[in-house]
Amino acid sequence: MRRTVEDMSSQNGGTPSHISVLKEEVIDFLQIQPGGTYLDATVGAGGDSEAIASLLESGLLIGLDKDPAAIELASKRLAPFGPKVVLKHASYTEFARILDELFVDKLDGVIADLGVSSMQIDSTHRGFSFQYDTPLDLRFDNTRGKTAAELLTQWSKKDLADLIRKYGEERFAGRIAAAIVKARSEGIRFTGLSLREIIHRTVPAKYRFQGKIDCATRTFQALRLATNHELEELDLFLDLIIDRLKPGARIVVISFHSLEDRIVKRRFRAWENPCNCPKSIPHCVCGAKPRVRVVTRRAVKAGETELEMNPRSRSARLRVAETLQEQTKIS
Repeated sequence: MRRTVEDMSSQNGGTPSHISVLKEEVIDFLQIQPGGTYLDATVGAGGDSEAIASLLESGLLIGLDKDPAAIELASKRLAPFGPKVVLKHASYTEFARILDELFVDKLDGVIADLGVSSMQIDSTHRGFSFQYDTPLDLRFDNTRGKTAAELLTQWSKKDLADLIRKYGEERFAGRIAAAIVKARSEGIRFTGLSLREIIHRTVPAKYRFQGKIDCATRTFQALRLATNHELEELDLFLDLIIDRLKPGARIVVISFHSLEDRIVKRRFRAWENPCNCPKSIPHCVCGAKPRVRVVTRRAVKAGETELEMNPRSRSARLRVAETLQEQTKIS
């Protein structure tokens, strides 16, 4: 889940109010330079973009988002900044093409938050919430690709179980997959609410609620990750972004899922310590040089005050790496 809480029905003329998770930390870690060039890889409704743009003088902020509704919303919010902000409807994996189109070589900093935004969850027609009896879409970009409901009608029971177990880390993945296959054979229409009911009927009663977490959450999370290819896109983004960062640039990533956080943590460590020599060799002979300094040895989390204001921030994990002054590209 992304860090912003966006109230589409706010009294601000349709402009959402925001509670940005770790917003001050994000800006502090980015160390904004007035003339720098920055990328908000998942702009959402523009909360962090607005904070960055307000610190720019001759600099440039580029904002991307797969969700056309988010770009439309952010465009209105960021309009006062004029040419200092450029927004594009695109996945963050497409950032290199966007930079080339704008004749931007390298960046001074990047912020990427991952997952679904509260704006999307609170939408009554996109299926991100299991509170609504609306089609199970789950796409960030609803202009292309298959919906989660379509995928549920196509995957085999084994594939469904593997998916829910891997991406949702769900102990009852096999039971849930079997129940989904049975439901589709009976002609059940998959909506957020109907899928939740299927899951509730399938898992043991004592497991339906653990603390404040509904037992359907893990399955919905798994389906969303698969529908949007989120883990694959994160891997690709990290593959590419390191070569478009200036020396001393910082990359800030906020994740809300353990699998995403693990990918970021491992990649940062690999950039910092890229040696692939056998452990039996006393000294490095491969010649691979560190490309970053990991700034956050442990993930930064929301504090108690922030959690009280925004309970959805409880799973946020922020990590930061800074590119070294002398980088050596590792082939």
